[in-house]
This record gives sequence, structure tokens and C-alpha cells, in this order.
Amino acid sequence: MRLSPDQLIFWQHGFLKLNATIVFTWGLMLVLTVGSKLVTRKLSTDLKRARWQNFLEIVVIAIQKQIADVGLEHPEKYIGFLGTLFLFIGTASLCIVIPGYEPPTASLSTTVALALCVFVAVPVFGIKEQGLGGYLKSYVQPTVIMLPFNIISEISRTLALAVRLFGNMMSGAMIVGILLTITPFIFPIVMTTLGLLTGMVQAYIFSILAAVYIAAVTRTPTRKPKPALAA
Repeated sequence: MRLSPDQLIFWQHGFLKLNATIVFTWGLMLVLTVGSKLVTRKLSTDLKRARWQNFLEIVVIAIQKQIADVGLEHPEKYIGFLGTLFLFIGTASLCIVIPGYEPPTASLSTTVALALCVFVAVPVFGIKEQGLGGYLKSYVQPTVIMLPFNIISEISRTLALAVRLFGNMMSGAMIVGILLTITPFIFPIVMTTLGLLTGMVQAYIFSILAAVYIAAVTRTPTRKPKPALAA
């Protein structure tokens, strides 16, 4: 039994390998890119709209609402990044019903790459919102003693994101694989359906955690109003 799609090699020349993780990752990106082009090529502002446009608007509005609920004031600034994370992880989970497909998120290399995207995006959004000085200042708040702890926190939460997603996705794929070898087909189908739900939950959790991390560095401290002078 394969523990990871990294072990499924399609082509190899020396140390160069083309494994299932790479193939399915680029395949998913191609599907999402082509799908977005097809859905958005004929957008309309009339009352009569295509079903795909209605579905797209529902998804976008739902993602924007979740981003706003986290505490980010202008969700349209972050929907491109956070929405892409959610759609990629969610689509990777939904495609497990395709025979021969293995979710690339069951590979630690994929989850580490996604976590590194969050690791880079947090300071990028923080600097864009507060400026370089304001962002760096957040590492020494409330005192300079917190500097090493804040740096350790940045690294540890990135590792936690990667390992959490990898563990949940890989365990689901392994359970289905084991059940297929020892039980009839009915029970694994039920587990696959449960895996679809679990994958969407993981996509939601990963995106929300990324939004929380971004919200933590983009919030600017509010100044207290000065007391009015007595007449």
C-alpha cells in the first residue's frame, strides 16, 4: 500500500522524478484555471444569469462573509489568496471519487508548500497594511522580550498547518485503502463519502486559520479619542 502519492512514479530519469503528487497538483491547477475562465467568460449584470454565474456568486459571497467574520475589514483584498487556498484543497478532496486519483494533499510536500504560502502571505499583507516598520514592531510587542517567542510562533504555526492537513488527508486515504482490502465495497464507499466531508472541513479550517493569521498582523491599533477641552 502506498502511504503517499509521492511513491507513485510516472516517469524517472536519474534523480528527476515525475510522481503522482506533481501530476495531480498541476492537473488540479489546470482544472481550476480553465474552470474559472469558462465560468467568468460571460458574466452578466442582468436579472437573467447563467447557473454557473449564480453558483460562482454564492461561493464568492460565502468566502467573503467568512473572511469578514474573522475580522478582516476589506475581504475583497484577501479573497484571491484565501479563496484559492480553499478551492484548491476542497477540489483536491472532492476528486477522490475519480478512479486512480490520489489527492496531492496526502503528500507532506504539498501541505508544506501550502503552509509556506501562508508563511509568506502573512508578512506580505502585514507590511502592505501597516508598513515595514509597523509590521516589524509587532514582533517586539508588548516588550522586546517577546521577539524570540514571536519568531518561534511564526515557525511553529507553519509546521502545524502543514502537519495537520497532511495527517488528516493521508489518514483518510489510508483508511479507505485498508478497508478496500478487507471488507466489501459498500463500507469503503461510505468511508469515501465521509472522506469528502472531512476534506471540505480541512479546506475550511486551513483557510480560516490563514485568515486568522493575516488578521492578526493587519489590524492597526485604534487611537483613543482625545478628551474635549472644557469651555
